[in-house]
Amino acid sequence: MAGALIVTGEIVGEDHAWLDRLRRAYYPPERNQLPAHLTMFHALPPSVEAEARSTLSRLAQERPPKASIEGLMDLGGGVAFRIVSPDLDRIRGELAKDFHGLLSAQDSGGWRPHVTIQNKVPPKEARALKERLEGDFRPRPLAISGLGLHRYLGGPWEKLAIYAFRGR
Repeated sequence: MAGALIVTGEIVGEDHAWLDRLRRAYYPPERNQLPAHLTMFHALPPSVEAEARSTLSRLAQERPPKASIEGLMDLGGGVAFRIVSPDLDRIRGELAKDFHGLLSAQDSGGWRPHVTIQNKVPPKEARALKERLEGDFRPRPLAISGLGLHRYLGGPWEKLAIYAFRGR
């Protein structure tokens, strides 16, 4: 839905550069309109923008969440890295409570945190990439610097705000 609000966990530095390089290498270029990202909510109603800004600002007063890349996920027509973070799970849970009754079917159906590096390709191509990447995969920490608020523009996103974790 154009205009919907998107909430992300903001990936930084070398982690983002590495994931984005993989996304640019394997995502079909004609469909890749975004850098690598970790979506927490796909479609909050535009009417909750002020409340979302306030809530994200409050949550960003916390320490940066611990997170890690723990494996690869088969998306059928793509591949993603599976993200594990009890800290982000808790933050997302708080946001889901705050926006109860306003969540899309996709956002209310649970959360499988991941960063997509390939999508919209034939399943055979996706399986081959997943197998290739699994060959030398090792779990690794993932730096999350803040929470992002974006507006969906029918493909690309408009960055509205980034709320950096302040750590206390």
